[in-house]
Amino acid sequence: MPMSQKKTILTGDRPTGPLHLGHYVGSLINRIPFQDTYKQFVMIADMQALTDNYDNPQKVRDNVLEVALDYLSIGIDPTKSTIFIQSMIPQIAELTVIYLNLVTVNRLKRNPTVKTEIGQKKFGEHIPAGFLIYPVHQAADITIVKGDVVPVGEDQLPILEQTNEIVRSFNRIYKTDILHEVEWLASKTPRLPGIDGKNKMSKSLGNAIFLSDSADIVAKKVMQMYTDPDHVHVDSPGKIEGNTVFMYLDVFDSEKNEVAEMKAHYQRGGLGDVKVKRRLIEVLNAFLDPIRTRRAEWASDKAQVMQILFEGSAQTCEVASQTMEQVRQALHLDYK
Repeated sequence: MPMSQKKTILTGDRPTGPLHLGHYVGSLINRIPFQDTYKQFVMIADMQALTDNYDNPQKVRDNVLEVALDYLSIGIDPTKSTIFIQSMIPQIAELTVIYLNLVTVNRLKRNPTVKTEIGQKKFGEHIPAGFLIYPVHQAADITIVKGDVVPVGEDQLPILEQTNEIVRSFNRIYKTDILHEVEWLASKTPRLPGIDGKNKMSKSLGNAIFLSDSADIVAKKVMQMYTDPDHVHVDSPGKIEGNTVFMYLDVFDSEKNEVAEMKAHYQRGGLGDVKVKRRLIEVLNAFLDPIRTRRAEWASDKAQVMQILFEGSAQTCEVASQTMEQVRQALHLDYK
């Protein structure tokens, strides 16, 4: 299919740390086929990362490169996907300001995703305005490149719904059709829990296995994994429901029959947690080894990686400039 006929999809991540297996299972794995079926923009959302890291901008800056290395190491091809840095697209900020006139403060406070994250971050009455308006910022991210499709989990769906509310308001108020509503592409992959088995994988919770972790670190983390707390003796029957090690084997072990046999053995007794964990260590390191190799190759020439980001940002700026020209015309701000 010619590139001009492909729908545009926007994906991305906040550069607050290296990416982990939860990112991979949740979204990264899909971006490889996306780059052949869509016109894919991959955004490193550094401005969004500043909404709750405003007092540590160096952390955000340092992780821009780390996230880019993760993208390249898993196989995102810069000749097929446009990887860009959010802050290098000034049109996004301009469009965000315009969109803020179309959204009320009360509507932002009612956004379920925002409400949940405000509670998680324990802002109380000290909510940064930038954090409160990030659904509007994301609406600008999507529409500045004329995104047709956005892959999000159900917890992020309210953000997309608010994007479409803004699009409808803009087109109605300014009597135009230059913006179009965005489709939600649901993830078909399961959410991967952290090694504690209690929460989704997160750097801040200290329960993540990163794509850049060494084999020894992976082994150490797997040995800490939550299994069945009642499986004290090897001969005792064990539970596989809620057992994090088996959840990971279901995702990463290609030998499904062998995994099924291990589950049956574990349930009837006679299979210890250590043996199951050793199997997972072997599986995860076999999965991560080629990623580590590619990452090391890219990391040996960081200037080239940054050049890829600069070129992708320049290409995105061209698209964003065209969008803003249409937006300014609709608002009668196209002064000549």
